Amino acid sequence: MHLFSDHSETINLELPNAQVSYYPNLFRPYMTENIFNKLIKEIAWQQDTIKVFGKDFLQPRLTALYASNTKPYSYSNITMHPQVFTPTLANIKQTIEQVAGTSFTTCLCNLYRNGKDSNGWHADDEKELGNNPIIASVSFGATRTFKFRSKANHKLQHKLELTSGSLLLMAGATQHYWQHQIPKTTKTIAPRINLTFRIIQ
Repeated sequence: MHLFSDHSETINLELPNAQVSYYPNLFRPYMTENIFNKLIKEIAWQQDTIKVFGKDFLQPRLTALYASNTKPYSYSNITMHPQVFTPTLANIKQTIEQVAGTSFTTCLCNLYRNGKDSNGWHADDEKELGNNPIIASVSFGATRTFKFRSKANHKLQHKLELTSGSLLLMAGATQHYWQHQIPKTTKTIAPRINLTFRIIQ
């Protein structure tokens, strides 16, 4: 199935020591709600416990891991073991691979149920991802603010509004020099699904 628009806009972010491209309307707008509803039902969402400064907290979002291999993925003292790609995820993966020119093995799925769900400052620099990993982040559902900040200078920041059907592609040395987050918001906001495709060998 041909999911993406033939006239998708591409925005290249001018961040030092980074290679970031944003496609705000990659997926056809009339399909995004249908994709969102399928993902809500198909994905085996779970809420893990993370350890922060020696204390256990429920992760402020729901997650799931899918892959074309059996390699686990570890972050924040959590080790996730993948399930086999659902048909919808496999279709999205194929679409993203055409744009990125890369074959991904793994997808970390995130469900932000409301504005209280979030993702703190971090870089996707785990050893499983290798050197200069390419990360393809797809959004469906509500628009959420996505922030970058320089590891060397936290005052150097940049933010994007990630819309439904968009793709954010991070490559090169981005994860070495930059962190990113989805901050909490006090606004009443609908759920958002984020799919982050990556390569784990």
